[in-house]
Amino acid sequence: MKDYLVLISCICFLIFLIPGRFRKYFAIGGWASIVGYLFLELPYYFSINNFMYPTIALLSLPFLYITAKYLLRDDPRVIQLSTIAAVAFLVYAPFGYIPALGDWLIAAVTDQTSAVLAAIGYPVNFTAWNMMERNGFRTEIILACTGIQSIAIMLGVAWGVRSTLRQKIAGFLLVFPTIYILNVLRNVFVITAYTEQWFPYLPGIASNGEFGYESFFWAHNVMAELGALIFLVILAYALFTVLPELGSLADGLYRLYRGEVEQIIRPKAGKADL
Repeated sequence: MKDYLVLISCICFLIFLIPGRFRKYFAIGGWASIVGYLFLELPYYFSINNFMYPTIALLSLPFLYITAKYLLRDDPRVIQLSTIAAVAFLVYAPFGYIPALGDWLIAAVTDQTSAVLAAIGYPVNFTAWNMMERNGFRTEIILACTGIQSIAIMLGVAWGVRSTLRQKIAGFLLVFPTIYILNVLRNVFVITAYTEQWFPYLPGIASNGEFGYESFFWAHNVMAELGALIFLVILAYALFTVLPELGSLADGLYRLYRGEVEQIIRPKAGKADL
């Protein structure tokens, strides 16, 4: 079911890119499918003690309501946001839905991660083409470990806003190599922290019943996630300098969603004061 929702979202956003009377409805279908996918993934996120994505899933409900409301009004800001999502899917889809391409990317990232680990004195053994082992701890590299999602999102931002071809190329050169290299370094950090057991703390919170999992939890689910979030904010700021239109769009979207959230909250706050 989850894979179907991703596929439906992809198809909806691609159709949305085709000019027509009903394109806004396909955009709504794309966003709704993403939200549905996030909620279906909740059991998995909880099983690995990851609470960032459940929080995103919760916040996605008011986001979906506001986005659908303004898509129906043909608001140019939300149309532009949906265009960014559509471009991101165009980048991600070949790797997500063509196994040969996805496996090629996983293998490349696995080999590069292994090479960096060996270079810094933490060599690993391969137990499978995408699985590395050290000190009895195994780590599997999957598509989510390649950084393709972040690359797709940021390229969507760079290519989905109104800009010249030169600006789009500059955005690509800023986004792709930066995220790709930093993602390999993220993998190196997580694997080293896990296999060397750097953070065996608070098993009541961080353990899933697997020996040594605490170090993976703190390295992958907390430090790497927060680090990636901070980096993406910094990268987005750098894109503002390359794509001035992006700053105007971001400001417009911020005002739109903030205003809608305030309208939702204020009546409740008024009732609480009575």
